[in-house]
Amino acid sequence: ILYILKKRILILIFAAIVGFGVFGTYSYFILQPQYTSTAMLYVFSKETTLTSLADLQIGSQLTKDYKIIISSRPVLLKVIATLNLDITYKELKKKLTVENPADTRILLLSIVDGDPEMSKKIVDAVAETASAYIGDLMEVVPPKIIELGIVPEEKSGPSIKKNAVLGGVAAAMLVVFIIVAIELLDDTIKTEEDLEKNLGLIVLASLPEHKKK
Repeated sequence: ILYILKKRILILIFAAIVGFGVFGTYSYFILQPQYTSTAMLYVFSKETTLTSLADLQIGSQLTKDYKIIISSRPVLLKVIATLNLDITYKELKKKLTVENPADTRILLLSIVDGDPEMSKKIVDAVAETASAYIGDLMEVVPPKIIELGIVPEEKSGPSIKKNAVLGGVAAAMLVVFIIVAIELLDDTIKTEEDLEKNLGLIVLASLPEHKKK
Protein backbone atom coordinates (compact mmCIF):
# COMPACT_ATOMS: atom_id res chain seq x y z
CA ILE A 1 0.00 0.00 0.00
CA LEU A 2 2.85 2.38 0.81
CA TYR A 3 4.40 1.63 -2.58
CA ILE A 4 1.08 2.41 -4.28
CA LEU A 5 0.74 5.68 -2.37
CA LYS A 6 4.31 6.59 -3.27
CA LYS A 7 3.46 6.13 -6.96
CA ARG A 8 0.52 8.52 -6.56
CA ILE A 9 2.27 11.09 -4.41
CA LEU A 10 1.53 13.86 -6.91
CA ILE A 11 -2.19 13.15 -6.65
CA LEU A 12 -1.98 13.36 -2.85
CA ILE A 13 -0.09 16.65 -3.00
CA PHE A 14 -2.61 18.08 -5.47
CA ALA A 15 -5.54 17.00 -3.26
CA ALA A 16 -3.93 18.59 -0.20
CA ILE A 17 -3.38 21.87 -2.08
CA VAL A 18 -6.99 21.89 -3.32
CA GLY A 19 -8.34 21.14 0.18
CA PHE A 20 -6.12 23.83 1.67
CA GLY A 21 -7.36 26.41 -0.83
CA VAL A 22 -11.05 25.48 -0.65
CA PHE A 23 -11.27 25.45 3.15
CA GLY A 24 -9.15 28.58 3.46
CA THR A 25 -11.32 30.45 0.97
CA TYR A 26 -14.50 29.24 2.66
CA SER A 27 -13.25 30.40 6.07
CA TYR A 28 -12.21 33.80 4.74
CA PHE A 29 -15.22 34.69 2.60
CA ILE A 30 -18.13 32.63 3.96
CA LEU A 31 -17.74 32.13 7.70
CA GLN A 32 -18.76 35.09 9.86
CA PRO A 33 -15.96 36.51 12.05
CA GLN A 34 -16.47 35.98 15.78
CA TYR A 35 -15.43 38.35 18.58
CA THR A 36 -14.89 37.58 22.26
CA SER A 37 -15.37 39.94 25.18
CA THR A 38 -14.48 38.93 28.75
CA ALA A 39 -15.57 40.16 32.18
CA MET A 40 -14.10 39.19 35.56
CA LEU A 41 -15.83 38.39 38.88
CA TYR A 42 -14.19 37.91 42.27
CA VAL A 43 -15.74 35.48 44.75
CA PHE A 44 -15.47 35.68 48.54
CA SER A 45 -17.69 34.56 51.39
CA LYS A 46 -17.20 37.38 53.91
CA GLU A 47 -16.15 40.96 53.60
CA THR A 48 -14.29 41.11 56.91
CA THR A 49 -12.21 37.91 56.93
CA LEU A 50 -10.81 37.70 53.45
CA THR A 51 -7.51 36.19 54.60
CA SER A 52 -8.81 33.50 56.98
CA LEU A 53 -8.22 29.89 55.95
CA ALA A 54 -11.87 28.92 56.40
CA ASP A 55 -12.98 31.80 54.22
CA LEU A 56 -10.55 30.83 51.48
CA GLN A 57 -11.83 27.25 51.49
CA ILE A 58 -15.45 28.34 51.47
CA GLY A 59 -14.73 30.86 48.74
CA SER A 60 -13.12 28.19 46.57
CA GLN A 61 -16.18 25.98 46.92
CA LEU A 62 -18.51 28.88 46.19
CA THR A 63 -16.55 29.61 43.03
CA LYS A 64 -17.48 26.18 41.68
CA ASP A 65 -21.13 26.73 42.57
CA TYR A 66 -21.22 30.19 41.03
CA LYS A 67 -19.68 28.85 37.84
CA ILE A 68 -22.78 26.72 37.34
CA ILE A 69 -25.28 29.34 38.50
CA ILE A 70 -23.95 31.96 36.07
CA SER A 71 -24.96 29.83 33.09
CA SER A 72 -28.30 28.81 34.60
CA ARG A 73 -31.60 29.46 32.87
CA PRO A 74 -32.89 32.23 35.22
CA VAL A 75 -29.75 34.33 34.76
CA LEU A 76 -29.58 33.98 31.00
CA LEU A 77 -33.31 34.52 30.48
CA LYS A 78 -33.08 37.77 32.44
CA VAL A 79 -30.15 38.86 30.28
CA ILE A 80 -32.17 38.10 27.15
CA ALA A 81 -35.09 40.13 28.47
CA THR A 82 -32.87 43.02 29.58
CA LEU A 83 -31.12 43.38 26.23
CA ASN A 84 -34.16 42.32 24.21
CA LEU A 85 -32.13 39.66 22.42
CA ASP A 86 -33.72 37.63 19.64
CA ILE A 87 -32.14 34.33 20.72
CA THR A 88 -33.10 31.41 22.93
CA TYR A 89 -31.65 30.46 26.30
CA LYS A 90 -29.73 27.54 24.74
CA GLU A 91 -28.26 29.75 22.02
CA LEU A 92 -27.02 32.26 24.59
CA LYS A 93 -25.56 29.46 26.70
CA LYS A 94 -23.50 28.31 23.71
CA LYS A 95 -22.06 31.82 23.42
CA LEU A 96 -21.08 31.91 27.11
CA THR A 97 -17.93 30.41 28.61
CA VAL A 98 -17.23 30.52 32.36
CA GLU A 99 -13.70 29.69 33.48
CA ASN A 100 -12.00 29.55 36.86
CA PRO A 101 -8.19 29.89 36.69
CA ALA A 102 -6.42 27.35 38.89
CA ASP A 103 -5.97 28.25 42.56
CA THR A 104 -8.01 31.45 42.29
CA ARG A 105 -11.48 32.65 43.17
CA ILE A 106 -11.78 34.63 39.98
CA LEU A 107 -14.37 33.80 37.36
CA LEU A 108 -13.80 34.74 33.74
CA LEU A 109 -17.00 35.24 31.77
CA SER A 110 -16.59 35.28 28.00
CA ILE A 111 -19.17 35.88 25.27
CA VAL A 112 -18.53 35.06 21.61
CA ASP A 113 -20.63 36.95 19.07
CA GLY A 114 -20.45 38.13 15.48
CA ASP A 115 -20.89 41.76 16.63
CA PRO A 116 -17.99 43.03 18.79
CA GLU A 117 -20.13 45.68 20.53
CA MET A 118 -22.88 43.15 21.25
CA SER A 119 -20.39 40.72 22.77
CA LYS A 120 -19.41 43.42 25.30
CA LYS A 121 -23.05 44.30 26.08
CA ILE A 122 -23.98 40.69 26.66
CA VAL A 123 -21.01 39.80 28.86
CA ASP A 124 -21.56 42.93 30.98
CA ALA A 125 -25.23 42.07 31.39
CA VAL A 126 -24.38 38.48 32.35
CA ALA A 127 -21.85 39.64 34.95
CA GLU A 128 -24.21 42.18 36.52
CA THR A 129 -27.25 39.89 36.43
CA ALA A 130 -25.36 36.90 37.82
CA SER A 131 -23.86 38.94 40.66
CA ALA A 132 -27.26 40.27 41.73
CA TYR A 133 -28.98 36.91 41.29
CA ILE A 134 -26.41 35.04 43.39
CA GLY A 135 -26.64 37.61 46.17
CA ASP A 136 -30.45 37.39 46.32
CA LEU A 137 -30.68 33.62 45.87
CA MET A 138 -28.00 32.48 48.31
CA GLU A 139 -28.20 35.44 50.71
CA VAL A 140 -24.45 35.89 50.65
CA VAL A 141 -22.06 38.63 49.64
CA PRO A 142 -22.43 38.65 45.85
CA PRO A 143 -19.33 38.22 43.68
CA LYS A 144 -17.76 41.55 42.86
CA ILE A 145 -17.24 42.69 39.30
CA ILE A 146 -13.50 43.30 38.89
CA GLU A 147 -13.59 44.16 35.24
CA LEU A 148 -16.32 44.62 32.66
CA GLY A 149 -15.87 43.54 29.08
CA ILE A 150 -14.33 45.69 26.36
CA VAL A 151 -15.21 45.95 22.70
CA PRO A 152 -12.79 43.55 20.98
CA GLU A 153 -10.84 44.99 18.08
CA GLU A 154 -9.54 41.69 16.73
CA LYS A 155 -11.61 38.65 15.88
CA SER A 156 -11.18 35.48 17.92
CA GLY A 157 -12.27 33.15 15.14
CA PRO A 158 -12.53 31.38 12.87
CA SER A 159 -8.85 30.58 12.37
CA ILE A 160 -8.32 30.69 8.61
CA LYS A 161 -4.90 29.01 8.80
CA LYS A 162 -6.16 26.23 11.05
CA ASN A 163 -9.19 25.53 8.85
CA ALA A 164 -7.04 25.58 5.72
CA VAL A 165 -4.56 23.09 7.19
CA LEU A 166 -7.36 20.82 8.38
CA GLY A 167 -8.93 21.03 4.93
CA GLY A 168 -5.67 20.03 3.27
CA VAL A 169 -5.18 17.09 5.62
CA ALA A 170 -8.80 15.96 5.20
CA ALA A 171 -8.58 16.10 1.41
CA ALA A 172 -5.31 14.11 1.39
CA MET A 173 -6.76 11.49 3.76
CA LEU A 174 -9.85 11.16 1.57
CA VAL A 175 -7.69 10.51 -1.48
CA VAL A 176 -5.62 7.96 0.48
CA PHE A 177 -8.82 6.16 1.46
CA ILE A 178 -10.03 6.09 -2.15
CA ILE A 179 -6.68 4.81 -3.47
CA VAL A 180 -6.48 2.08 -0.82
CA ALA A 181 -10.11 1.07 -1.40
CA ILE A 182 -9.56 0.78 -5.15
CA GLU A 183 -6.42 -1.30 -4.61
CA LEU A 184 -8.11 -3.66 -2.16
CA LEU A 185 -11.12 -4.15 -4.44
CA ASP A 186 -8.98 -4.70 -7.54
CA ASP A 187 -9.00 -8.46 -8.29
CA THR A 188 -7.31 -8.34 -11.69
CA ILE A 189 -4.28 -10.58 -12.24
CA LYS A 190 -1.02 -8.68 -12.35
CA THR A 191 1.67 -11.01 -10.96
CA GLU A 192 2.57 -14.70 -10.86
CA GLU A 193 1.41 -14.84 -7.26
CA ASP A 194 -2.04 -13.67 -8.38
CA LEU A 195 -2.29 -16.67 -10.76
CA GLU A 196 -1.46 -19.14 -8.02
CA LYS A 197 -3.73 -17.48 -5.48
CA ASN A 198 -6.81 -16.85 -7.65
CA LEU A 199 -6.71 -19.64 -10.24
CA GLY A 200 -4.71 -22.31 -8.48
CA LEU A 201 -2.25 -22.55 -11.37
CA ILE A 202 1.44 -23.22 -10.89
CA VAL A 203 3.68 -20.96 -12.94
CA LEU A 204 6.34 -23.03 -14.66
CA ALA A 205 8.06 -20.20 -16.52
CA SER A 206 7.62 -16.55 -17.37
CA LEU A 207 8.79 -14.31 -20.17
CA PRO A 208 10.42 -11.04 -19.13
CA GLU A 209 8.88 -7.88 -20.52
CA HIS A 210 10.87 -6.59 -23.44
CA LYS A 211 10.98 -2.91 -24.21
CA LYS A 212 12.75 -1.44 -27.21
CA LYS A 213 14.80 1.67 -26.73
